[in-house]
Amino acid sequence: MSVSAPSSTNTAANVAAYDTTTTRTPKQTLDSDDFMKLLAVQFQQQDPMKPTDDTAFIAQMAQFSALQTSTTTATQMGLLRADQQTATASGLLGRTVTVSDQDGNPVTGQVSAVTNSDTDGASLVIDGKSYALSTVQRVELTPAPADLPPAA
Repeated sequence: MSVSAPSSTNTAANVAAYDTTTTRTPKQTLDSDDFMKLLAVQFQQQDPMKPTDDTAFIAQMAQFSALQTSTTTATQMGLLRADQQTATASGLLGRTVTVSDQDGNPVTGQVSAVTNSDTDGASLVIDGKSYALSTVQRVELTPAPADLPPAA
């Protein structure tokens, strides 16, 4: 019986065909599904002659539940702060405000609009330019136009 030597024709196409390397991005957080999977594996792998105490599982579930509640609360607080910023900014519509521009110079003008974004939060639009709510230095009542009759 004769054995032939393997072919050494490793072309780029052949190498690419066998390259099954994939990049895996690990998760940074565990969710309830991950916890349940770990719990199921723990049940499967335990010694039947020395089962794990059920109170340990209950304690683990209680800790995980508390962690989920804490995470939800933190998320809700973030949303509440964003809503408060928008409400505060909306209250400045029509007012004359002094804000700082990106160089720290004061800019005074009437707030014509309020914008809100997930990344920058609430912003005031003055003379067509947007300024962060956090840059407000002064708020004034806008004087009534001279051509309007005084309010009764």
